Amino acid sequence: MSTKYKGAKPSRRAFLKGAAMAGAGATVAAQAKAASDPAIAVQPWMQELGDGVDVAPYGMPSEYESHVKRRSVEWLTADPISSINFTPLHELDGIITPNGLAFERHHGGAAHIDPAQHRLMINGLVDKQLVFTMEDIMRFPRENHVYFLECAANSGMEWRGAQLNGCQFTHGMIHNVMYTGVPLRLLLEEAGVKTNGKWLLPEGADASAMTRSIPMEKALDDCLVAFKMNGEALRVEQGYPLRLVVPGWEGNMWVKWLRRIEVGDQPWHHREETSKYTDLLADGKARRFTWEMDAKSVITNPSPQAPLTHGKGHTVLTGVAWSGRGTIPRVDVTLDGGKNWHQARMSGPSLNKSMHRFYFEFDWDGSPLLLQSRAHDSTGYVQPTKDELRAVRGENSIYHNNGIQTWYVNEQGIAENVEVS
Repeated sequence: MSTKYKGAKPSRRAFLKGAAMAGAGATVAAQAKAASDPAIAVQPWMQELGDGVDVAPYGMPSEYESHVKRRSVEWLTADPISSINFTPLHELDGIITPNGLAFERHHGGAAHIDPAQHRLMINGLVDKQLVFTMEDIMRFPRENHVYFLECAANSGMEWRGAQLNGCQFTHGMIHNVMYTGVPLRLLLEEAGVKTNGKWLLPEGADASAMTRSIPMEKALDDCLVAFKMNGEALRVEQGYPLRLVVPGWEGNMWVKWLRRIEVGDQPWHHREETSKYTDLLADGKARRFTWEMDAKSVITNPSPQAPLTHGKGHTVLTGVAWSGRGTIPRVDVTLDGGKNWHQARMSGPSLNKSMHRFYFEFDWDGSPLLLQSRAHDSTGYVQPTKDELRAVRGENSIYHNNGIQTWYVNEQGIAENVEVS
């Protein structure tokens, strides 16, 4: 209640009026179990001492949350060493992805690197070639930013129709964390970029020697050389001890285990930007250098991995939205496949190139639902339907699919991945 009481207690009438306005809370309370529920009795854990502080030097989730984990799809890639582990979006809330659940993608397996032996070289079109130790890098001014990282292939299996049944698998190639690192421009300034230096080629120290061409304008704008995520050192699978952060751009460019940055006068056209990470169109041509991730959203609950189990009544719908071009000031949701749209409630921080959390509360009458969400970003861009994307780009690509996702929920609350025309 927003009413301010200046020292006086509210009257019974005012109290009852406020309680009536709560509405949804009253509905939930009416559905709550009666006081006779045996679960309110004294339980075993109330009758004995718990663990001491030395039992878990590194904190772990409750054993009752062991189902909350990254998952892979066996047939999606040829080998686990070059594969994907998906973030369980349906199990999370807020906008921060816990480090142990953050989506991972490898091209040659996760490298285990001794930070004392790790080096970062800057070479090419620079005034002086430099080699930094981790200790050197930690002495530069550092910044903290919350950004999403999304693989360009996120939702890629859906181009030709509904396929993977769960938002963890359709949209889980993404995570959203706070990165701590040194602005890349400071390291480039230290080396001195020559006037004809227009492009960068970051290289990873893993077995695949991942490389991507990045234009100098982006490097000088907001790229970070990061060594921490959510306050602690990068995880091994996230590029420990050093990775590149390229806010708002496709995840393949965020080179992990960063060991070298070469400055050049033109893009290199390496494997990951020619045969891969290009968008094959219907006429056989390919869109290249489609770096930015367009505005996108997904309803995480209800969804195929998070069915409605409470029956009819008050229901909380929630999901996440993001844009590589700014913030998400608005998300619309529909319960009937797009016939009627409702503005969702945005909650939590609204940060540039970060996930945004939205909610929509409604009373479910038990009839089938066709759930969709539609994001609007700060540039005015509106998330398109899948058919609108296909009309322009065909069905050959596996990248940059930001089309509206549909979940069908039946009378029993079970959800599945579908499309509506």
